[in-house]
Formats: sequence, structure tokens, C-alpha cells
Amino acid sequence: MKETNHRNENHREIASFGSWRSPITAELIVKGSIGLGQIETEGSNIYWTEGRPSEGGRNVLVRQDQAGAIADLIPAPFNARSRVHEYGGGVFTVDQGVVYFVNFADQRIYCLDTQAEAETEKPVALTPEGNYRYADLVVDRPRHRLLAIREDHNHSGEPINTLVAIDLSINSKDGSNQQILASGQDFYSSPALSPDGNHLAWLTWQHPDLPWYNTQLWIAQIDEAGNLQQAQVIAGGKDESVFQPTWGAEGSLYFVSDRSNWWNIYCWQEGQVSPIWEMTAEFGLPQWVFAMKTYGFASSQEIICTYSQQGLWYLGKINLQTKELITLEIPYTDISGLRVTSEKAVFLGGSATTPTALVSMDLASYKLEIVRTSSQVAIASSYFSTPQAISFPTEKGLTAYGFYYPPCNPDYTAPEGEKPPLIVKSHGGPTAATSSSFSLRIQFWTSRGFAVLDVNYGGSTGYGREYRLRLDGQWGVVDVDDCTNGAKYLVQQGLADPQKLAIAGGSAGGFTTLAALTFRHTFQAGASYYGVSDLEALARDTHKFEARYLDRLIGAYPEQQEVYKARSPINFTDQLDCPVIFFQGLEDKVVPPNQAEMMVNALQKKGLPVAYITYPGEQHGFRKAENIQRTLEAELYFYSQVFGFALSEKIDPVAIANL
Repeated sequence: MKETNHRNENHREIASFGSWRSPITAELIVKGSIGLGQIETEGSNIYWTEGRPSEGGRNVLVRQDQAGAIADLIPAPFNARSRVHEYGGGVFTVDQGVVYFVNFADQRIYCLDTQAEAETEKPVALTPEGNYRYADLVVDRPRHRLLAIREDHNHSGEPINTLVAIDLSINSKDGSNQQILASGQDFYSSPALSPDGNHLAWLTWQHPDLPWYNTQLWIAQIDEAGNLQQAQVIAGGKDESVFQPTWGAEGSLYFVSDRSNWWNIYCWQEGQVSPIWEMTAEFGLPQWVFAMKTYGFASSQEIICTYSQQGLWYLGKINLQTKELITLEIPYTDISGLRVTSEKAVFLGGSATTPTALVSMDLASYKLEIVRTSSQVAIASSYFSTPQAISFPTEKGLTAYGFYYPPCNPDYTAPEGEKPPLIVKSHGGPTAATSSSFSLRIQFWTSRGFAVLDVNYGGSTGYGREYRLRLDGQWGVVDVDDCTNGAKYLVQQGLADPQKLAIAGGSAGGFTTLAALTFRHTFQAGASYYGVSDLEALARDTHKFEARYLDRLIGAYPEQQEVYKARSPINFTDQLDCPVIFFQGLEDKVVPPNQAEMMVNALQKKGLPVAYITYPGEQHGFRKAENIQRTLEAELYFYSQVFGFALSEKIDPVAIANL
């Protein structure tokens, strides 16, 4: 990243926290940033998805060829994005230069021959029009077909998920080229074809489970007609989450399991399961999206893998003969999307001070090459706040974790004795995790004089199954306690102004935000991004993937209706006594707009300062550049009005009722 000039450190301007002028503007963030997504490799070619806010959030398929040339593969308006489980993932695969991908607008699978000579080559639809969705694509080359997870919305009630095969030799308009291979389970994922093409492995789970609680690992033989025979469960079940089945070259099946409390790698061979490497570390992830991978084979005797400890990620290699793991020294603390060939490992890597990048590592020399970076913003590193991993005491004598970012701007210092305002960030999920990876959106705040605490509350991943299960029956309690205690801890350390504490979060983090504002009296302001306010409404009105999530987080509904009522902020607005700003996509199917609207109306009637900003065309999360920019600026404007500091830049005002 290039550096801009800034003032001499000996001539800093004295100004209150929050009012510092920063070169990290909202406009700069959205114009200079892209989202790097799924990675695949074939030969020397690297393929990936690239989310571009400047193109309305369109996801483009991009390739770097063996000569190093980078080019887009699909023209506008094609948008590579799946809606299976609403969160998608596993949106494309590639085989012999042919790319197969799901198009967002119609959710049909298309193919594109990237080696075709015709410059006018356009994607061709392989699946029929209709209310189907697809994800987790795998090419079954011996049978000239495509394997996929299909979600059928062509009837009332919950959609039906199946594992299907799509004949690539037939371009069917009625779906007759599709064969259901496995059905009857609520959810399917991770189809993995053995090297000889004779066996298939896959994962399933049933309501009320989600894949980070309990999954089953299946294998079956594939007969001459392409059907699955002698299907059997070889791992998983009650109290075991299995992740990423992958076949070894010798025909053994590898997978990640948390049977030891930690997601570690195991091998199934001749009916026996044995650990590859036992470690108090996480080699797995919560499967919110498809095609997540944390390891791959460089050879029949070597695995390249990623793992996390205490919120930080590492890259390593495991020798299968000696059963030894060696950690590779790389400058990244957040690693995802790993894909491995015999020659290289490709992954998304980020650190505390560098934006996430698509990185290729040569496995002979361990030399790193940055293929693509997520941000081209040219800002001096002296404006960047370096996160500090912290742990702090919380309820019941337990410990919670997070990353603390102090205010940082080389041009300013605060008046003597003044403490900074603090924004506590509550991540979504809630079964997910925040990381220390560089975030311009966090630096947007710290460079203006805010402190930020990004909390990995109880229930987050990366700290073992026991920590992950702290939210069982306790959502709206444990997460709220941990966020609140994190703020109190920083106040006690003299790192935050106790009268200028804010909490912000999206989706499940939005619920934690609203619950903290309602049931605790620690914070003076909040920002809810498409957050849940009524747990009963969510239980009645959400999509299939999360339809029974609350059974685990809260309790069975309607049997535990009183608990749902007691945890819902909408029922206790009389206890809420501080300003809140809400942001909502109007096409959100995960947390519908009525969740925000009920809360906004209640706060307006109560006379509390409240702002409500909606975005037509946006779903669960904002993808359009103009909306991302408006959201950052609006939240800053809101805090300036609530905490009473002057803005150093011109921002379009936000309509705040009752202020």
C-alpha cells in the first residue's frame, strides 16, 4: 500500500476524540475495495470470485492464467452467487477449462468454456427455469455429469434439499437431465468424489441441528448406472460436528471432527477412524456457506492445512508418515479459502496491518505471490490501529476474548485527561468469529478517535466446542454479558470514556446489540444492522437453514414461548433509554424488515432518539457501494449528534426522530 503524507508528529493538533479528520473516508473505502471469495485451481490457473461494490455488488468470476494474466470470465449482468441456505457459497467449479457456476438472478447453473476461441462466447444454461437453487458443484468426469446440492422451492412449506447429478450431455429445459442421488435428510453439503470415481462422501444434518453442532458423514459406492449403493454413516452424529470430507490419493477418507472438543483432522481407513494430528486448535469452521476448506493434499504424504488458536490463524504442513505438523512462517494472521495442488497453496491471507489478499505460495520454495488485493487504498500505515488480542473476566468466573483497537491518527492528540468513545462490535452468527485481519471499516473509526472492541463472546468459534456451546439456551444472555463486560473492562483500564460507550452489530450481532441496550445500562448508544428484535417473530418467519436454530440458542418454540418473550427487546422498550440507529435491507429474507420496523416504531412512541435507514434491493448485508458508504457516514453522523463532538467532514444529515 502506498503512503500519503501526514503532519509532523511533533505538531499534532489537539482535538477531541471522534472529531479527528481522517484520510480513510467512506467513499475511499468503497471505491478502493473488493470482496475476495471462493477460490479454485486447475493446473497453473487460479480462479476466484470477486465481489464489486462499484458494480452493484456483482460477483464476478476471475482467472489468473499460467502466464500471470488476470481477466474476468463472465460478462455483466451475470452474477456468480448462490442462494441455497440464503447464504450461498460453493458457487462454481472448473474442469478442463470449463467453468460451471450459479447465476444469482435465476439461480440456474451455467457453463462457460474459457478455452473457446470465439470472443463472443457466453455462458450457457444447464439447468431449467424454475424455483430451484444450486450450490457445492463437483464435476464427475467419468460419467460426464455435475454433482450439486439442490434446493427445491417449487411447493409450499420448507424447500426440499437433495444431492443431485446433472447430465452434461443433455441440455434439458424440463430438468429431465437431473438425477436425485440422495434425499430424505433436511440438509446436504460437501460432496466429495474419490480419486477412482467409484465412491462418494457427503455430509448431512437434520432439524433442529446446524452443521457446527451435529453432522453425519456418509460414504457410498457408485454403481454402473451412477446411483449410490450401500450408503453408510462412518462418523458424526450426536455431539459431533464433521467438516470437509476429502479423499486421499490412496483411497482413505479424511475429515475434520470436533469429537475431542477441538476440530482436528482424522482419517477413515478400512472401517477405522484415527486422528492425524491432535492439537488444542481448530482445523474447522462453522459451515455458514458451502465449499469451505481448511486443508488439502500436496502429495500422498503431505497435507497443507490452516488452523486457529486464540483467534489467530496459522498455515502448516503435516507429514502423514511421521505424523508431524510444522507451522510455516508467513505474514498473515487470518487465513481462509485454502486450495492446494502439488505445486502451490492458494489462500486468502490478511493481517492486522495489511488488507486481505489472494495469495499463492510455491510449495518448493515457500515464496509468496500476491495475486490480488482486496483494497487499493493508498493510506500511510501510521493511520492504522494495530489490534491487541485481549481476554477479560465475564460472568460465572469465565473468560471471554476480543480484539482491542486504540484510537490512532498521527495528526491529532486529544485534550489531556480525555478518554475516547468506545464502539463494541458484536459479530453475526452468532456461531462465528471475528478476527484480527485488517479492516478499513474499523480503521474508519479508530482514525477518527474512537476505540473499538471486537468481541468473540461465548458461542464464538475458534476456542473449542465447549466455548462454542456456551450459547446453548443462553443467547441474549452470555453474548450480552461478554460484550458488556468487555466494555467495562476497558473502562476500568482507563481506555474508554464510560459516558461514551456504543455497541454495534449486524444480524445476530444486531440482536446482541439491541439486547445489551435494553437489558443492561452500560451503553449510551447503539447501531443495529438488520438485527433481530422479536425472537418469536424470527422463530415464525425465517428461512429453512436457521428455522430451528433458536431451538438450541433459546429453546423449543412454542413450548418455551415465555423465554422467547423474556429475551426479546421489542417487549421491553420501557427499559431502553438511549439512542439507536437502524439499517435494513428491504429484501432481507433472513431477518425481515419488520424486525427493525417494530423496534423503530416503539422507540419513536417512547420519545427516544431513533434513526431508520432502509435500502431497496439489498438483502442480508449491503453490497452496493453507495449503500455501504451511506451506512458508515450515517453511523458517524449519529454518534456525533449523540456524543456531542464536531464532525471534521461534511456528511449528509440523518433524520433522527426525538432529537
